[in-house]
This record gives sequence, C-alpha cells and structure tokens, in this order.
Amino acid sequence: MCGIAGMVSTSLSDPDLVRRMCEVIEHRGPDGKGFHFDEHAALGMRRLAIVDVATGDQPVYNEDEQIVAVFNGEIYNFADLRQDLAEQGHRLRGTGDSECLVHLYEQYGTDMVHHLRGMFAFAVWDREHGRLLLARDRVGKKPLYWRSEEDSIWFASELKSLERDNRLRRDVDPVALHHYLTYQYVPAPWSIYKGVHKLPPGHLLIWERGKVTVRRYWELDGTPRQVTNEAEEEERLRELLLEATRIRMVSERPIGAFLSGGIDSSTVVAAMAMQSPQPVKTFCVGFEESRYDERHKARIVADLYGTDHHEFVVTSRLLDVLPRIAWHFDEPFADSSAIPSFYVAQLSRQHVTVVLNGDGGDEGFGGYQRYILMGKARWIPGMPRAVGATFARIGDLVAERSDAGSLSRRLGRLMQFAGERPTQRYARLMSSFTPKWKSEIYSDELGGLLAETDSYQLFEEAYERSRALTDLGRILDVDVATYLPGDLLVKVDITSMANSLEARSPFLDHRLMEWAAALPIGLKVRNGHTKLLLKRAVRPWLPREILDYPKQGFGVPLASWLRGELRELAFDVLTDATARGRGLFRPAVVRNLLQRHIGGADHSMRIWTLLQLELWYRAHAAPQDHMMTGCPVLST
Repeated sequence: MCGIAGMVSTSLSDPDLVRRMCEVIEHRGPDGKGFHFDEHAALGMRRLAIVDVATGDQPVYNEDEQIVAVFNGEIYNFADLRQDLAEQGHRLRGTGDSECLVHLYEQYGTDMVHHLRGMFAFAVWDREHGRLLLARDRVGKKPLYWRSEEDSIWFASELKSLERDNRLRRDVDPVALHHYLTYQYVPAPWSIYKGVHKLPPGHLLIWERGKVTVRRYWELDGTPRQVTNEAEEEERLRELLLEATRIRMVSERPIGAFLSGGIDSSTVVAAMAMQSPQPVKTFCVGFEESRYDERHKARIVADLYGTDHHEFVVTSRLLDVLPRIAWHFDEPFADSSAIPSFYVAQLSRQHVTVVLNGDGGDEGFGGYQRYILMGKARWIPGMPRAVGATFARIGDLVAERSDAGSLSRRLGRLMQFAGERPTQRYARLMSSFTPKWKSEIYSDELGGLLAETDSYQLFEEAYERSRALTDLGRILDVDVATYLPGDLLVKVDITSMANSLEARSPFLDHRLMEWAAALPIGLKVRNGHTKLLLKRAVRPWLPREILDYPKQGFGVPLASWLRGELRELAFDVLTDATARGRGLFRPAVVRNLLQRHIGGADHSMRIWTLLQLELWYRAHAAPQDHMMTGCPVLST
C-alpha cells in the first residue's frame, strides 16, 4: 500500500517535480520512498509496508530493467502469480506482490489486469517501446488521477500531487461542479479541475509517444442465473465470504476490523474470528445522540467473538477536524459520514496498520432501504414521457407549497415519483441539489454555462449498460458504477490513508461480486425485506439482534450540528465576501436556505454540500481563483 506519482514525456522528464509530488502524499506511505528516473520518465512512490516488509521496496524492475513499475494496493493472489511466473521462466528477486506486475506485463501485455485479484492503481513504464500503462482496479478501491499536455503525461494517487506542478491551471470545471452539487462528489472521469481526469474503475490507460488511449477492461455482469437450491447458494456464499476474508488477512503488520454493528461489518468480523488464532481487534465509532449511535450492536458482536474492542465517541471537536478533512479530500466531497470514518480510522491506527471492513455488502446483496421503495415503484403504471413530465412538475409544485409532513406534501411527492422514469426517480432520491434547486440557486452566469448539462445522464448511461433484467436489478448496477466508487470508496480511501491505515473489503472481491451479481433479484430484495440470501447465509454466524435490526446506516446528526455548533461556521463561510465574490450562487437564496434550516426545515444536506465546496476552495483553489469575474474559475 502506498501512494504513487510520476510523469512521462517524449522530451525530458522532471525528477524534481516528481519528488515534490511524492512529498505531499507522505501520509499514504510513511515507511519509505522510491524513485526511478531516466531521460523520458520519472516515477515515484511512498510506501506503507504491509507485505514483504523487508524486500518489497519500489520501483520494481524486470530482469533487464527495461520495464519498471510503481504500485498502490494489494494483489491478494500474488503467491499463485509468483509460482506461475517462475514456471514460465521469469526471475523474481523479492517475495511480495508488486514485483509480479513487471513480469505479468512481459508475459501478457495489457491483458495482465485480468490476472490480478485485489485492489490496485499502478503504472508500468516500458522504456523500449516508449509506452506507459496506467490501470485501476475493477471496483475503484484505489484512486488514480492523470492529465496530459502535448508530449507529456502526469499521474498521481491524489490530486494534490498534480497541484505541485506550477504549470497546472487550477480552473474549476463547471460540469464537474454541476455533478458535485447533484451527487455530493465529483464522479469519474471528471475531476474538479479542467484538464485533470480520474481513471474510472475497471479501466486502463495507454500512453504511447504522446497519444492517450483509455478503455474499459471489466464491468459487472448482472445477468441473472437460475437458482434451483437456495440452501446450496447459502453454503456457497459462506465459502466465498470466508475465502475473500482469509486472503485479506495476509499481513506482516497488525490487523483489525471496523465494526459498526451492521450486518456487513459483523459478517466480516465473524469470518475473521473463525480464521484467526488471536482475538480480532475491532473498532467502532459512536455518537452521544442515541438515534445515530450503534455501539450497542457492535458490542454484541464483539462479545460473541471475544474481540479486542475499541470505541470512540464523536463529540463537539468538529471545528478542529473539518479543515484537516477538507485538505485531505482534494475535491469537494459532501458525504458527512466522512467525519466518523476519519475518527474510526484515527482510532484504529493507534493499534493496527490494516483493517477489514464491510464495504460493498449493500450494493452486492441489496441492503439499502431505497431499494425497497424502488421495488415497489414497479407497480406504478407507466406513462408517456410528456405526460409523466407534466405529472411530475405538478407534484413538485404541490409538494413545495405544502407543509412538511402534511398529506398534500406526501401526495405531491407521490405524483412526482409516479411521473418520472426509474432512473429519474432514483436520481432524485440520491440528489443533493435537484435541477429545480440548481435553477434557483445558480447565478445567471453559472446557470447559463450549465443550461444544457444533465447530471442525471450518468445514471441513465449506467442503467442502459446494465444487463440485469429488472429495473431494481439495474438500479443495483447503477450504484456499483456510481455511488460505490464515487462516494463510499473515496471516503474510506481518503480517511484511512490520511491516517496511514490500509482498508480492505472482502465484499468487494471481484469473484464474490460476480457471483452475487448473477443472483436473481428476489434473493436480494423481496416483499419489503433486504439482503435475503445474505441474512440466511450468515444466520449461523450472527445473532438475531443483528440480523433483524433495521438498517441504520453510517449517518451523523448533521441537521442538529448545523443548528448548533456548526451554525456560525456555516453562516460565516457561506455568506461572507469571499464566498459571494465567486459569483457561483445567488446570495439571497443561500441565506434563505440557512435561515429556513434554522427555522425547522431540514436543508442540512444542501447546506453541507455548499459548505464543503467552500471549504475546499479555501484549502485548495489557487488565490486567483477566489473571484469569478475576470478569472479562470469557470472557463469553458
């Protein structure tokens, strides 16, 4: 596990720049650093030593040193790969996983990615052919940014590394900003800066003598298979979970687990405990507000399996941590659960270097309550698109003019929901700012720039690519393509690596995901129940209190925070001259939003989205970008 950075050019490389790019991500790898410099390439890395601690330094080379690689992540099948490569005549010097990359490239070229089982972002430089290969793991556990100009390309694990280059113009991309306000994150392939891109999950990039080609190499196949014996499927799922967990427990450094008390993290802890000779170290974060506190559930599992359990309570120190979080998140990011994620990572790092978590269980097995709502929506009769759009607009007007909780408001929301296509319904459920809200809050200039841009198109494209046979099955595929890599995995990667902690996710093993994707949707969500097959499979492992407890999620008391300890911060940051001077939003609408929230309406998600954007500006944007007029903040 580490952070990587580099640049390749048909002209001269820039070693000093790459050294600076690596210095700024030392938190990703405090145990060491390594560099490769030649006439056309400069590659660097920071190392967090987990496997092959003694001999696993990078960069790694093939036998004649014409192929070199830097690597971020873990390859869980590296022992089998090493044996196969040795049988094919390759000479490996160390004992770990990173060295496999250069020999796999020698053997298979770009098809090497199909042989990897793990989480990764890597760069392979082929000196002889002047070719750079960048690749990112199938699901998007590890990040990779890149930009190219003329005859050169730059890449890094974090955007702040690319910011070390004074040639980078920090022009905020208005389309990326538009998507952020919808999703609360900037989705790949965009980044917040124009000209800088994220390599999407399951994609590779080939740069050869100045030419860039990006292509997909993996996508989850949701085509359902026939299931004739559900008991056999339950047994197979237990086998897959145990194996996916076992291979993620390989570490030369101390290892533990996040334990929220939910089904997914509890399942992982159970699978670890059954395969560990020592008590598993578990870590939980909670809140003083009982509505958001699940520590009692985590203790049930900890007591059942005799774990070495540790807890942390999030209190009123938010003003201290928010600037630090804004610095680590190189782009605007408004999932408020990043706060407890940061704290539980900080707690864990005091005891271990590696943690396992339950990420991916909801997307793989149908765990979100919104899936129940989308499943019920299939009974709503279809409407012609024009009629449905009118029906939805009327419902929107009725809801907006009705009191919160009133029958007319609920009726309006139902009309709105009924008039929309499945992807629009789901996009609205997932949106921070809907198109209507954007039209109200955008300044005339920003609104004009984005008048023809539809953020919901990302959902539409993922929905159309899905091979699932039902609307709900396709919605699960949409989450795997959007919400999972864009929000959840970014949150865990940034908050864990900010604390020099490696996070591993058994539910995101691609073999387990492919098996789960082919399950009939009725084994995931049915009759108002979620995770049907998963709950049955792990019933021998977990008590009824965990399996039958309503899903709570990793939420925070955001609404009360923004009426209490964060109220002054929100008003000051969002209404001062600096924020107004950007020319992005109508000041009167922003102030009204704040006042309505204080008055009792819940606008916490929208306020938080605006607040995180402004905090990002102050942590990252270049000084000249603080004003919109006459400056390149929103160039097109």
